[in-house]
Amino acid sequence: MSSLDPSQEQALWNKWMTSQDNEAANILIENYMYLVSFHTERIVSQLPSSVDREEIRSYGLLGLYDALHKFELKRDLKFDTYASFRIKGSIIDGLRKEDWLPRSIREKTKKVEQASEAFEQKYQREAQPEDIAEITGMTVQDVETTLRDAVMSNMLSIEDKPKGQESDLKEGIGYNVTDKPDLRPEARLIQEEWKHELIEGIKSLNDKEQLVISLFYQEELTFTEIGQVLGLTTSRISQIHKRSIVKLRSTLQKISQI
Repeated sequence: MSSLDPSQEQALWNKWMTSQDNEAANILIENYMYLVSFHTERIVSQLPSSVDREEIRSYGLLGLYDALHKFELKRDLKFDTYASFRIKGSIIDGLRKEDWLPRSIREKTKKVEQASEAFEQKYQREAQPEDIAEITGMTVQDVETTLRDAVMSNMLSIEDKPKGQESDLKEGIGYNVTDKPDLRPEARLIQEEWKHELIEGIKSLNDKEQLVISLFYQEELTFTEIGQVLGLTTSRISQIHKRSIVKLRSTLQKISQI
């Protein structure tokens, strides 16, 4: 949250906008660094541990600088809303360029997906992590982690918006299933059906899973904050979130392909 009072911040914005004052810019950047930390933590919590947190943070900082240079005071839009859009977009762009999913995880993902497809063809039902673990010789936890990483990789394709769309951006599963005006009528119908399927999928989660999903994506709490609310450790909240994403993976993967 901003540490400046409204009059101080307005004075800094005026100096920055009228004379590109570097000192004012530095103070404004420092004042809004909490947004970089917030989005870094949220995105890192959904990525493999091999991803460099400081590199993600640097992408976010570039987004904050970009927001400062492109923000227009006359627009009816709060800077923290605009900056959040730029920060998150910058992080996602950086992840795409760097191909953040390591080769070893891609190989595991391929192995898990092949086992899942083979199971579903044989038994005519969706494979659960326990089924895939038995086929591949992996642990259930390893299967869940691999499935989560694969889903998050697919979700990057719907986590961003085309350049030029600078609306208030909410993040996460429920908020980024956006309507696309160029969809054919039949494709739009399918999209709506899958949105409904996602809503029903969330309803099928147990109470604790639904609560974690709601607090993380709707209330925008971190795993640590959710843990404090529920009296659980951060790692336990991470496990519940991962399990929930795995349960919803089929619908999420369908939506990412629209």
